[in-house]
Amino acid sequence: MARKLDPKCKSCRREGVKLFIKGPRCNTEKCSFVKRPYPPGIHGKRQKKQSYYALQLREKQKVKRIYGMLEKQFRRFFHLAAKSRGVTGRKLIELLERRLDNVIYRTLFALSRNEARQIVRHGFVFIKGKRVDIPSYIIKEGEEIIVKGKDSVLKRIKGNMETNSKERSIPTWIEVEKESLGIKIKRLPEKEDLTTPINEQLIVELYSK
Repeated sequence: MARKLDPKCKSCRREGVKLFIKGPRCNTEKCSFVKRPYPPGIHGKRQKKQSYYALQLREKQKVKRIYGMLEKQFRRFFHLAAKSRGVTGRKLIELLERRLDNVIYRTLFALSRNEARQIVRHGFVFIKGKRVDIPSYIIKEGEEIIVKGKDSVLKRIKGNMETNSKERSIPTWIEVEKESLGIKIKRLPEKEDLTTPINEQLIVELYSK
């Protein structure tokens, strides 16, 4: 399975915005983006005008890095959005938010999306009583999810919830039972539920060329 191995902090600096790839660390003084809020490289401090194509490309790269996806998988999600009813850009955001690893992250069970993927891949997530270990699984409205595992795993997840609650909140489209670590999808997510601004139209224009 392909993995993203590029330095995480450089991703934030390259995109010019905090992507919270490292979770709570991004809110501390150790955050590289706070120390050096300019692109990496010897020419990073130079200000240069970007072309419209560059803006489109950077927006796509930003979203890919937020959700921890490689190009092939991200393009597949775009094609799914394009085939769906409705506005392509908004459908793309909806599909990305409906990824199982993202749902685990949004419920505060994980400090970062990387950790959320580990929770899924290690087989701790069950939907309708069946184990689901595919991070890109797209959840549906009304589905109920539960996290099961050893006491050490459950203790870690509850500790994550306590830590995350200081910086983030659970979105309104998700209902969480904290004691049993149960999740219910009340409705499908919308762009307005995002915490990081995304200009999805730039991505649509880039892939439509």
